[in-house]
Amino acid sequence: MYYLNCIRTATVLLLGFIIFSAQAGVVINTTRVIYNEGKRETSVRLTNTDEKPFLVQSWIDTGNDNETPSSIQVPFVITPPINRINAGKGQSVRIFYTEGELSKEEESVFWLNVLAVPSKSKKASEENHLQMAFRTRIKLFYRPSALKGRSSDAVNQLTFNPVTSGLKIDNPTGYHISITSVSVNVGGVEYATEGTMISPKSTKGFYFDNLKNIPKGSEITISYIDDYGALNVYKSKPK
Repeated sequence: MYYLNCIRTATVLLLGFIIFSAQAGVVINTTRVIYNEGKRETSVRLTNTDEKPFLVQSWIDTGNDNETPSSIQVPFVITPPINRINAGKGQSVRIFYTEGELSKEEESVFWLNVLAVPSKSKKASEENHLQMAFRTRIKLFYRPSALKGRSSDAVNQLTFNPVTSGLKIDNPTGYHISITSVSVNVGGVEYATEGTMISPKSTKGFYFDNLKNIPKGSEITISYIDDYGALNVYKSKPK
């Protein structure tokens, strides 16, 4: 597999739950993919909302967005890897798990990439121009069937431990928890910082500007994304 070539491209990378802009034309019907163990396959729908056709290349990586598709080794096959989507039309890409060695006790995370290149107009073909390619990456979670509990309950098991200038959040579950922001209310003043994804059975630190410590009983609020891409809020008061 190889990057679409023979054109001069500028790649716009959109992360997280942001999909292609209207200018890009091709949109994805989801913000994350959950591949449950035992499923024969899962599919993702791509739709071209533009007035011109796009050539689309899809591949999966392990988290390094600079790797080329031909050099990546993942336990998945995606088909079709390259396809044309006409204006106003859609097509599904199918993802198959190839029985690789993945954890049975916690989720594994990969990234689905979609690179869309618009067709050239006749006028553009006769002139010098910059051809733009648009790329997006969304998370692909492989979820083993032996995981305990439900993904929707994982956030309730987080523990919050205040440290100097911030707090550490521990995720004891087998699920990835995608946090978009963390805030704490201290004496009526709210301090906030950006979030990140906390991997299974791991701890992440979050730190706040102009805050030396978090007194006991202070309300902590986290915003996180669920399996459906919806933004949710969870509140806690560390003891």
